[in-house]
Amino acid sequence: MFCRPLWMASFAFLALSLCQAQEATKAEPAHYKLAFENEYVQVVNVHYGPHEKSGMHAHMGGVVVNITAGHMRMTDEHGKVREVRSLPGEARWFPPFKHSVENLEGVSTNSVYVGIKHYHADSAHKDGAPVMDFKTKALVAQALAMAMAAPQKR
Repeated sequence: MFCRPLWMASFAFLALSLCQAQEATKAEPAHYKLAFENEYVQVVNVHYGPHEKSGMHAHMGGVVVNITAGHMRMTDEHGKVREVRSLPGEARWFPPFKHSVENLEGVSTNSVYVGIKHYHADSAHKDGAPVMDFKTKALVAQALAMAMAAPQKR
């Protein structure tokens, strides 16, 4: 009698933890490799082979810089799907988010994600456009310079 409620509670806890999106380098180590980390930023090399897909994972707020062109399908935690095309050298700011990814092309795509630690989502948007304060901009610039200077491992 005691075992059944305990078993059901354990099963519910396990199911809930599997539904939670983990940080990208832990949830998807085949696609996200930690390149550099300190108390301010986390720099992650991102690689998707042709038509590869990921499971649901999370990113802290930050900047993605595309190394190669890409055409990706992204599905957020609520099931909203959008396709994104990117060009080499293009950079985009993102607030914290969770998603799964599918590379829609027959070629590999590479980028660098610079996550800003201690980023506060309440300061993410001003008039609907992403903004960064001076300190955050300086941290992003420093992290991007370090990422570009580091030798590529792919």
